[in-house]
Amino acid sequence: MEGGGQRAKMDGEAALDDPALLQAIEKLQEVQDELDRVNEEATDKVLEVEQKYTEIRRPVYKKRSEIISQIPDFWQTAFLTHPALSQELTVEDRKVFKYLNQLEVEVLEDVKAGYDICFTFKPNPYFEDAKLVKSYRFVDGGAVKVSGTAPKWKEGMDLTANGASAQAGAKRKHVPTSFFQWFLDDHREDDEDLDDEIAESIKDELWPYPLKYFNQNSEDDAGDCEEGDDEDEEEGDSEEEGQEGDGNGVFEEDEDEEDEDEDEAE
Repeated sequence: MEGGGQRAKMDGEAALDDPALLQAIEKLQEVQDELDRVNEEATDKVLEVEQKYTEIRRPVYKKRSEIISQIPDFWQTAFLTHPALSQELTVEDRKVFKYLNQLEVEVLEDVKAGYDICFTFKPNPYFEDAKLVKSYRFVDGGAVKVSGTAPKWKEGMDLTANGASAQAGAKRKHVPTSFFQWFLDDHREDDEDLDDEIAESIKDELWPYPLKYFNQNSEDDAGDCEEGDDEDEEEGDSEEEGQEGDGNGVFEEDEDEEDEDEDEAE
């Protein structure tokens, strides 16, 4: 292995002495620099388009929110029907989500700066806050600063307390982590590729397409009703078959009685 590496190094050094090869490498670098400039320009153009359509979307989202406010339990239903997000809620979390009034993703005026995910709740017996927010800020160097609202839990209602205790003690019995623990996760990531499945599912799936998930719940309910109707029909068919069998038996019995009466008359 060592001898092969030395030969490769010697071949590389020899190649650098070839004027034609050096010229080809220099030209390749020039083309690569040109591609880098084009890609950078494309990124700027994409951001310009995104900035433009973010502003166009704002009044449309506002109109949508006004309509959604007229539909009871809309966001609760859509959230609980989302295949990934629904798995993040414990049994107790679902009780809190009965008070969920509104969900919004607010992109900052400068789309490169970041966004907020906002949950608005009705007055409830769990915490004092009307709004819980998870914020994502894109800072210099491609890093992401993440912060959230720590719920002001009412006495004896802190759903994150047991989860934190279970995480702190490795020997303790596993306790499901509350969804609300997510709001307490303040940190900084050095890469713009955010490793936050909850945020990505809300921002890229639930927020732009909530009706898809809300309707999914209605389709599931309709499917359950159809299955119930099919079962009722099957039970009805079985009862009819049983009744037909009894009828034939009765008819046969009547015929036998008629024959006996005729014999007595004779």
